[in-house]
Amino acid sequence: MSGRTRTGAWPERTCVGCRERAAKTELLRTVAIKDACVPDPRGTLPGRGAYVHPVSVCLDQAVRRRAFPRALRVPGPLDVVALRRYVEQTEGC
Repeated sequence: MSGRTRTGAWPERTCVGCRERAAKTELLRTVAIKDACVPDPRGTLPGRGAYVHPVSVCLDQAVRRRAFPRALRVPGPLDVVALRRYVEQTEGC
């Protein structure tokens, strides 16, 4: 045997809120559009992306730590109203 495993390798990303690594499919991609941080659930919007678990706890931690402007390399604060609304809707399901 060559030592290779049969398990598939999944892309991993780090949540900007809790700083834990997780599979890319478990995280929500966000992008900066103008002065707002918006959700990108399909992962198709252009630009640099930051990943966060789609739960309020991680979102609150990321906002408190000012992680979104740093991860997205944007000067100044970002409006997260649209992102918070999306997370609250998906948590309710």
